[in-house]
Amino acid sequence: QVQLVESGGGLVQAGGSLRLSCVASGDRLSDYAVAWFRQTPGQEREFVSVITWSAHSTFYADSVKGRGTISRDDAKNTAYLQITSLKPEDTAVYYCAAGFVVRRTREDYDYWGQGTQVIVSS
Repeated sequence: QVQLVESGGGLVQAGGSLRLSCVASGDRLSDYAVAWFRQTPGQEREFVSVITWSAHSTFYADSVKGRGTISRDDAKNTAYLQITSLKPEDTAVYYCAAGFVVRRTREDYDYWGQGTQVIVSS
């Protein structure tokens, strides 16, 4: 089974950008759809974006549409999420997930990373 490790979070000013990485091990990431979710304290983990196998299609939550770009480099067993024009409401722990379906619900993903914190200051 695949193991996922996110990185790239940190403190950034509003209006800035970040690129998060999700490195897979134990299996080929190319066998999975990869999604990003985020969660703030006391809130449900919410869908951000998903990319299909071979990057044929990408989907975004309305909250990041136009600001987010999901991508993958299967040769590096890595997926990415870049968000530009960051807002304070983007502050959250960001998780990558891998699964065999392309859905927006967390229950559909079988494998998760430990998360990386993003804090956007105003």
